[in-house]
Amino acid sequence: MVNNPLISVVIPVKNGIETLPPCLDGLFRQTLKDKLEVIIIDSGSTDGTLELLKKYPVRIHHLPPKEFNHGETRNLGIQLSKGIFVVMTVQDATPATDDWIETMLSHFENPEVTGVCGQQIVRADPDKNPLQWFSPASEAKPRFIQFKDTSAFTSLPGKKQHEYCNWDDVTTMYRKSVKVNLPFKKLMFSEDTLWAKDALSQGYAIVYDYRARVYHYHHQNFKFYFKRTYIILYQNYKFYDYIKFPKNPLVSVPQILVRIIRKQLSFKEKINWLLYNLNLVMASWYAALLFSVIASTRGLKGVEASQKYFVGYPPQGVQAKTK
Repeated sequence: MVNNPLISVVIPVKNGIETLPPCLDGLFRQTLKDKLEVIIIDSGSTDGTLELLKKYPVRIHHLPPKEFNHGETRNLGIQLSKGIFVVMTVQDATPATDDWIETMLSHFENPEVTGVCGQQIVRADPDKNPLQWFSPASEAKPRFIQFKDTSAFTSLPGKKQHEYCNWDDVTTMYRKSVKVNLPFKKLMFSEDTLWAKDALSQGYAIVYDYRARVYHYHHQNFKFYFKRTYIILYQNYKFYDYIKFPKNPLVSVPQILVRIIRKQLSFKEKINWLLYNLNLVMASWYAALLFSVIASTRGLKGVEASQKYFVGYPPQGVQAKTK
């Protein structure tokens, strides 16, 4: 355990016994491992996670499950942290490189930077959706964003604001001294994108550096993807005031077919993944159709009621195999 850490890594955890080992092993291989503390906020694990964690030099804080929400739980992690900088990630994400944290930290040499966001990627494994396999066309370049004249941001249409706020707490780092005064909102989802909006609205600088990558993947079925899509549409409408209307789902079929055919997979695997992705297309289309009708006819109150009815608690990702 590091006595005076430079960086604190905060990980909300519940029943993470299958995915935590590669996550933690990746953290303790980082080039800055001697400057890290790792804080686990466990909300009622019952699968042996707590026994597993005894093997690692981590701090554990126990949180009653009923008190968990993505915003305030992460705020708690920041309050518990001792580092000058705080990294946020999740129990089923794994650093893609040993300099993941070092890459994000480098941007804080600029005193105006308050947060850095990396990128989620998917390994090219046969048990993962081949349409999500990471295959970059060029090397990523960091993107610095700041509106010193805050009205230049706040006067933008909501959809345009949203383009600057694709923030992601699966792979982020914050300057703690600023973050404590700019906390996450009490939300069950989208606490990260709303934080980015708040930061830009107040003139802070943020950086997107997609060289800072983590492996992260969720296997999805129709129900999961419907709920996920509905939540995103709800977020866009409530926080950025725009409705994304559905497109003809048949338009995407040729592209999916071509991309699947080009993958080095067996014929059976290609058929399975084709059906899998078509299922997701239909789930997304159905969610968008239903949402757009409700939003257009019943407004925000109708949308909020429908979100509780159709989605309820946000869906939890799984690492299920296709077999």
